[in-house]
Order: sequence, then C-alpha cells, then structure tokens
Amino acid sequence: MTKADLIEEISRVCEFTRKESEVIVEAIFDSVVRALREGDKIEIRGFGSFRTRQRKARIGRNPKTGARVDVPAKRIPYFKPSKELKDLVNQDTQPPAAPGA
Repeated sequence: MTKADLIEEISRVCEFTRKESEVIVEAIFDSVVRALREGDKIEIRGFGSFRTRQRKARIGRNPKTGARVDVPAKRIPYFKPSKELKDLVNQDTQPPAAPGA
C-alpha cells in the first residue's frame, strides 16, 4: 500500500474529501517524524512502537570501486510491532496442528 492508497482508503472509509484525508495522513506522518527527531518513542497500542536506534561509526566499502569508506554514526528509525498486530497478520496463515500434538 502506498501513501496515495492510504489516503484513498481513509477518504472512502471516513467519507472525507481526498484533500481532508491527505491533510490527516500528512499530519500523522509529520508528528511521527518530529517525535523521532526529538528522541521520543511513539507507542500506538495494538499496532506497535516507533523509536530510534543508534548505529556506531564503521568502515564500509564502496561496492563499485572496493575503496574503504568511513560511515559515520547515525540514528535509524526502528518499528516494533505489537503482539496484537503480529497475531492479526498471522491469523489465517498458520498450518493446521499435527494430529496428536
């Protein structure tokens, strides 16, 4: 699903105009990005949590030339799904239990 698909889905389900739905989606994404930049953790019950993780500086390699490249330390966004989300995603995909198990 793309951002445009999400906007269309909100527009359809909530009976908002496309523009209103776009404002809502943008506001949510902007809020998440702003909170992560400030080092906050975002927790959405039943969905998951967003936070940042610190990566150490390291020496990488340019795949084209093979030259060594210094990669600086940086923060990366990380998403951890909730148990409820994991269960919903895996609801009908589990194989049937073996007889006698």
